Amino acid sequence: MTPTPKLETRALGRVVDGERILEDVSVSIPESTVLVVVGPSGAGKSSFLRLLNRLDEPTEGTVVLDGEDYRDLPPRELRRRVGLVPQDPALVPGTVFENAARGSILRDEPVDETSLEELLGRLGLTGYEDRDVEDLSGGEQQRVAIARTLLNDPDVLLLDEPTSHLDSAAEERVEALLVELIRGFDLTVVTVTHDEDQARRIGDRVMILRDGRVDCIGPVEEVLA
Repeated sequence: MTPTPKLETRALGRVVDGERILEDVSVSIPESTVLVVVGPSGAGKSSFLRLLNRLDEPTEGTVVLDGEDYRDLPPRELRRRVGLVPQDPALVPGTVFENAARGSILRDEPVDETSLEELLGRLGLTGYEDRDVEDLSGGEQQRVAIARTLLNDPDVLLLDEPTSHLDSAAEERVEALLVELIRGFDLTVVTVTHDEDQARRIGDRVMILRDGRVDCIGPVEEVLA
């Protein structure tokens, strides 16, 4: 018996002002799998990612999370379970603690400070809780954004070019930390990257998008051979 995919898209499409952004994207993502989405600029990679937790609405098709149509889930619950780390960390003025705990604070829930400290430690941010985020480097800010998403304990982690704005040293560090976290937390991940070498390093499967359509999908070692 084939296990239920953790996340699945069914003929997913989006049209904006008469322009087709995505068309007929169907992909099944098993649990604990890293799917890397690559393709040229304007192929629809980031748009695809935003559809996965309804930051944008599909005009065709749907997304299924653990066998359930995601339109049947309250948006807040969906975005906790399918967490997005954007290209821009989008931090708010304040401390590392306030930003990392933002999900719990917005939901008016108690912050699990032990889990937060442990997560910051795994991200190389031990003792950073009271630091102002404006005083952090780009790589440090990106790691705070990752902590903010992971503290919500998502079922699926979405990463939109998480190292694209970093210098080479910070990129290498953040990528290494992501690999460690993905394996350590046994995460199901969909990540967008422009870097095929990075896709080879972190991905299990890869999907190539061109002009909003799936050009190819399969194991990384076959598709990017």
